[in-house]
Amino acid sequence: MSSQKNPNQISKEGAETAVPAGAASAAASPVGMGEAAQAEQIQKLLAEKQELTNTLIRRQADFENYRKRVEKERQQDRHRGAEHLVEKLLPVLDAFDRALAAEDDPAYVEYRKGFELTRRQLWEALAKAGLERIETAGKKFDPNLHHAIESIETTELPDGSIVDELQSGYTFHGRVLRPAMVRVAAHPASTSKAPN
Repeated sequence: MSSQKNPNQISKEGAETAVPAGAASAAASPVGMGEAAQAEQIQKLLAEKQELTNTLIRRQADFENYRKRVEKERQQDRHRGAEHLVEKLLPVLDAFDRALAAEDDPAYVEYRKGFELTRRQLWEALAKAGLERIETAGKKFDPNLHHAIESIETTELPDGSIVDELQSGYTFHGRVLRPAMVRVAAHPASTSKAPN
């Protein structure tokens, strides 16, 4: 066995003589460098922490945007599913409208009341689902909402205004399901006068 002493182990009686005076200042110097290195390491860790916090905030915002987008797409999908059903029911509404527009005949008074009630119930159910009728009375022709079947030359109405509705149009949750079929007023072309 070696009888060499560990240089780090100092006996109590030789504590003062074990560390020379110059060695103390040399030992303090690496500790000073250690503090500078620690401060630099702390700055690096703080910067890394800030970067991770910023990344987390961005990821949370991205996730929230994704969640909102998915919810909006789900809602649109639900509307599209209902839209097909509502579109198939529009001819039923048209049939009711035509039946109710027939001349009032005393023989059909009771049938008419039944038609009116049934049509009102159907309309209320569809309106609650998001169906809205496109207004045409007194409106100007809008190609996004109306489908012009015919133009009628007249000066009694403003040019481009709707004269008559041939078939009702509908929107479903703000989207045009079926444009209204209309007749549109058109001013006659002005005849150019020949020069004198």
